[in-house]
Amino acid sequence: MSGTGPDFWHVAGFAINLAGAITCALVLAYLWQRGDRARPDHRAAMVALAITATWSVLAAAFGPASSFASLAETARNLAWLMVLYRLFASDGRHESMAPIRPVLVALGFVECLHPALLFVGHRFALTPELQDLTYHLIVMFRALTAIGALMLVHNLYAGASGSNRVVLRWSAAALAGMWVYDLNLYTIGYLGQELPRELASVRGLVAGAMAVLFALGGDARSAQMRLRPSRAVAFQTLSLLVIGIYLLVMVGLAQSLDFLGGNLARLTQVGFIFAAIVVALLWLPSRKLRGWLRVTALKHLFQHRYDYRAEWLRFMATIGRGDGSAASLPQRAVKVLADITDSGKGLLMAPGEDGTCELVARWQWDECDVPAAALPRALGDWLEARSYILDLDELRAGSDPRNVAHMVPDWLCENRECWALVPLVHFDRLMGVVVLSRPFAPRPLDWEDFDLLKLVGAQLASYLAEQAGQAALLEASRFDEFNRRIAFVMHDIKNLASQLGLLARNAERHADNPAFRADMLVTLRNSADKLNALLARLNRYGASGAEKREPVEIAALVERVAGRFSHSHPVILTRKEDCRVLGDAEALEQALVHLVQNAIDASDQSSPVYLEAVCGGLQGKIQVVDSGAGMTPEFIRNGLFKPFVSSKNGGFGIGAFEARELVRSMGGRLDVESRQGLGTRFAISLPAAAAAQAFPPPNNSTAEVA
Repeated sequence: MSGTGPDFWHVAGFAINLAGAITCALVLAYLWQRGDRARPDHRAAMVALAITATWSVLAAAFGPASSFASLAETARNLAWLMVLYRLFASDGRHESMAPIRPVLVALGFVECLHPALLFVGHRFALTPELQDLTYHLIVMFRALTAIGALMLVHNLYAGASGSNRVVLRWSAAALAGMWVYDLNLYTIGYLGQELPRELASVRGLVAGAMAVLFALGGDARSAQMRLRPSRAVAFQTLSLLVIGIYLLVMVGLAQSLDFLGGNLARLTQVGFIFAAIVVALLWLPSRKLRGWLRVTALKHLFQHRYDYRAEWLRFMATIGRGDGSAASLPQRAVKVLADITDSGKGLLMAPGEDGTCELVARWQWDECDVPAAALPRALGDWLEARSYILDLDELRAGSDPRNVAHMVPDWLCENRECWALVPLVHFDRLMGVVVLSRPFAPRPLDWEDFDLLKLVGAQLASYLAEQAGQAALLEASRFDEFNRRIAFVMHDIKNLASQLGLLARNAERHADNPAFRADMLVTLRNSADKLNALLARLNRYGASGAEKREPVEIAALVERVAGRFSHSHPVILTRKEDCRVLGDAEALEQALVHLVQNAIDASDQSSPVYLEAVCGGLQGKIQVVDSGAGMTPEFIRNGLFKPFVSSKNGGFGIGAFEARELVRSMGGRLDVESRQGLGTRFAISLPAAAAAQAFPPPNNSTAEVA
């Protein structure tokens, strides 16, 4: 030791022992205020903490090897032995275990010999031989006390019930830590002929740590705490432990090589460095070795193999990547299961139309040759009914307790990389089967693998079912769009058929009237034009794009529509003002025809329908008024503009809906007012052409219907 060594450890020992004394005093005050007074060791622990604080002060003032510190240490050990005895009373074993008292009495007697040995060594050990004998007896008795106390601590905790261990956990750990340190200190001192100054100087740190543990155990609330390090901390601690062992081995080898000396030592050093580098290059980057270390650590350090919180977070991070650069959902589903078992590759099969499972996705397993019918229907039905995870290694070994080996195809059994089959079942429906490759550290599947893989498989099956449902909805929406257009066509054809039927009935009575024949020709020509225009407008129905817009004279349009229905039902034009609006003349006429036809259907044969076209400054308005049965506010809000909902027998329920959509596509608005028993008024509002040129309207109006 260098010349500055003793001075440094003297100062360090003073500071550490003083800090230990302060910690013991603070814990004593804490237990006095907030300690669990119902504990049998409450008072004994406070007395022991007070004596320990005194011992630490004496060690700081006179040194850890002084007579004062040694006498105080004897009192400290006796006090903690009494605490240990009182801890046995927490479950009544101090009354039933007869050997406890004799052991405690023997340990107390050994401790009481220390003052006598100190006195003898101070007064009568005049020769070096007597001094060495006295020293060895003192150190040996201290070691014996530590050994006996550790045996009692072991019996205290090992014999306690499960519920009582919660109370004893922190206190037993504190006592065990203190006496383990003392045992090591005095063992080294006995073998080395003197107490190591460094270890003796930091005993105050041990006393402070022990006091903190007693504070945890003495508080009724903190006594329930449990030290549960995360797996990441455990693995890092294990890594540090491995590094520490490596350093100890290096030190030991270095000391051994010093004894060899000469060329042999030099050769041994070079050879060891060469072997270490080769092993590091071959094994440290190996994923197989890392997998083996991970499995071994999980098997021996943890009750469960998996950190379920970490697995769930990784599951969500993998399955939730929906950006375009990420893999598809089936590939991500395979990756999720492969990550759980440390498998490097995987396949996903899904049932086809004939029930056999077909390959739908690969994850890093392009070299695997999969037939078109990857899994037979019988195996798919069996997996769907039982949701059972198949261990292929178990089948290869000849174990088949579930009588399923005959269903497994040959390509799975022959490929030794295929390790497990995980079914993805959603509400008793098989959505897919994942084939996992053998992990980097081979191991058999156990109950924890089965439980986690089954749970994750069910969650993945729900995602795959949702994706399949979205695809089916998309396809159905395309058919719905087609059916919607056909419904519009049928509605328009129905209107034309009604007009032609009415014309045919009137022809029987007025065939000889030249004026009627002229009107009939006009009506037939208009009907033919409407049918041709209908074919041309098929692509427009149901579309959301804006229609062509041009100035339209609404007065002439309203007059034309009124004349169109004049021979079938009274349609009266009550007001007509010259007004040009911006819109599509053909679409506007079609919308107005729908509204007039609905008004006629809702009115009696003798009740007229009134039309008017007015100019309201920036807008042009067309109103259709009838005195029919009217509609309820609930029907106007929930059913009038809902496709395929109609209040008329045999109606399609799309006339008002199509009229509103046509008006909206021109940037207009359709309002409706109705009262039961009084009638209904529809009002079409379109921007005036002059105003639209000055204030261009938006492409798509989102105005709501009143």
